[in-house]
Amino acid sequence: MELIAIAILASAHLSHSKFINSKIIPGHVAAVVCTQILSDLFLDVRTIERTAHLQDAPMYQLQCAMEENCLTKTAYEIQRTNPSWQHETRRLLRFTASSLNIGNEDFRPYLPKHLWQWHLCHMHYHSMEVFATFDVLDSSGVRVAEGHKASFCLEDNTCLPGVEKKYSCKNYGDQGISVNCSDVYQYNIDCQWVDVTDVVPGDYTFKVAVNPHARIPEQSFHNNAATCRLLLSDTFAAVHSCVLQRP
Repeated sequence: MELIAIAILASAHLSHSKFINSKIIPGHVAAVVCTQILSDLFLDVRTIERTAHLQDAPMYQLQCAMEENCLTKTAYEIQRTNPSWQHETRRLLRFTASSLNIGNEDFRPYLPKHLWQWHLCHMHYHSMEVFATFDVLDSSGVRVAEGHKASFCLEDNTCLPGVEKKYSCKNYGDQGISVNCSDVYQYNIDCQWVDVTDVVPGDYTFKVAVNPHARIPEQSFHNNAATCRLLLSDTFAAVHSCVLQRP
């Protein structure tokens, strides 16, 4: 059942985890509609642990990703100063991220379709500027490496039995994540990594978050992020002991 609340802006503080809409009315009054009908993304931590691994990739294979700022600053310095930069390598922490919509409403991008960005390298439209963030933190909580995808395409990759896929990135189709469907970014997709080339071997915290800025309302944000332990060596990486939390 929906709850409608009216409050005077000058004297009331409005706060609700399921806030979805507001409208300013003449006379400094705000109408707030709260509802339980919302999407709810659930980040699959076991998939992150199972698929995380290191890859040394030559930079000539990463040119599309570089256009989206998916490597660290030192990669761009090499590109600017080294005539043979294409043959240099970057060490990438790759992993698969899967987000299942366990809510009762589809997860839809907040940008209208005419504002989606066309990405020539990947040959499809991206409907969200930031859908996920990936960070490597040291023991003091300081970020030592950051993975960032400039924009994302949202679609139904897998669905539970009896649920049909509705959203697709192909042919300027509608984008989103249906109820009981997952958007899966496989580890071999561009930018599905953190560039750890400049990170010294050791023990770290690895954090993955979806809808990290809460631009799209959900029933709960307590299952939108995973904080994991990361063992990084000269030859391999192990991600384990992931727990769900807020971004």
